[in-house]
Amino acid sequence: MCQIAISIPNEVLFDTKMNQEEASKFAKQAVALGYYTQSGVSIGYCAQIAGMTEEEFIKYLGKNHVSIFRFDNQEEFLEELDNA
Repeated sequence: MCQIAISIPNEVLFDTKMNQEEASKFAKQAVALGYYTQSGVSIGYCAQIAGMTEEEFIKYLGKNHVSIFRFDNQEEFLEELDNA
């Protein structure tokens, strides 16, 4: 497992009213969201990064308006819709 450290100015914590633990949680979730949306990393790995269960991460994606369904084109989407 790789560990990465980031520095957040105390003023940012003050402005956001976050403590160190909340800022760490926020950063992990933001990184996981980025990996999922920009790099196509799996839900399982992203949930691990975020410190969540897969179900919690899927709900987190929904709160951030990110769908777990990916289709290459409209035809593929319509085919899946017909099979539902």
